[in-house]
Amino acid sequence: MRPITRRVLAFIVLLSLGLLALGALPSYLGTGDPYYLTAEETDAAGSAVNVTDFSAQRYPYLATALEAGRSEGYQRGPFGLKESFTHSPFDERDALTTQNPDAERDGRVLVEYDGTRYWVAVEQE
Repeated sequence: MRPITRRVLAFIVLLSLGLLALGALPSYLGTGDPYYLTAEETDAAGSAVNVTDFSAQRYPYLATALEAGRSEGYQRGPFGLKESFTHSPFDERDALTTQNPDAERDGRVLVEYDGTRYWVAVEQE
């Protein structure tokens, strides 16, 4: 094998391993107290986002919060590195707000799930 070919192959292998690490590593990074997506039942009136048919694969934090009242914890990464590569409760809250901007009040989003209304918010313990 020619030296240039060997170097190119080594570069491709190292680049592939580096990209693989960037995809897996950020989920293990985390600093500070965890953030949770919480869902509290409410009688509030007004515009709400209907989440009855939303996918639990697309909104895992929301699905867990609607079932248990609080999702699994999420820790932010140092220097903002983790947020670029991972899915977070902040992403889900922002997606709900994008669906219906009128449903957001004071950092919380009013959602309707199977006929019951919930305030969904990101909270830190």
